[in-house]
Amino acid sequence: MRHVALYPGSFDPISKGHVDVAERAARLFDEVVLGIYAGDEIASKHSLFSAEERRSLAASALEHVPNLRVDVFSGLTVSYAQDVGAQTIVRGLRAVSDFEYEFKMAHMNRHLAPEIDVVCLMTSSQNSFISSSFIKQVALLGGDVSAMVPSVVVEALDEKFGAATQR
Repeated sequence: MRHVALYPGSFDPISKGHVDVAERAARLFDEVVLGIYAGDEIASKHSLFSAEERRSLAASALEHVPNLRVDVFSGLTVSYAQDVGAQTIVRGLRAVSDFEYEFKMAHMNRHLAPEIDVVCLMTSSQNSFISSSFIKQVALLGGDVSAMVPSVVVEALDEKFGAATQR
């Protein structure tokens, strides 16, 4: 039986930290679905990029990973995991502060879909400080984010914020 894993997130935008976790998950599982959450039910998430823009950026950043596909979903993550036949949900952890949230989410998902496991991968140390929120703030204020995001994302941020993102 093929082992399918879902790596869900907003990926707004996808960072080198996300790419690292996706590449490592692809080495562990037969197939990885990078699921971009497109729902607007969560008021605390205001996306800079549309779901289709995020899908396109992620697909470009991960085109070198043959057993990974990028898709867009809304609704419950565990429902989408069931829809794509995933037995595992992959989450990335940057710091201890991420653990409490992920711990609670894993238990809720286990309650909703006990057949689906959650695996957390620790981000590589060089990516541990990177967050999509920080990337957007730094880019908006003209800082250089090229070490934190794939080049396709630098170009997309430049289109959103202007040439200041490449200083």
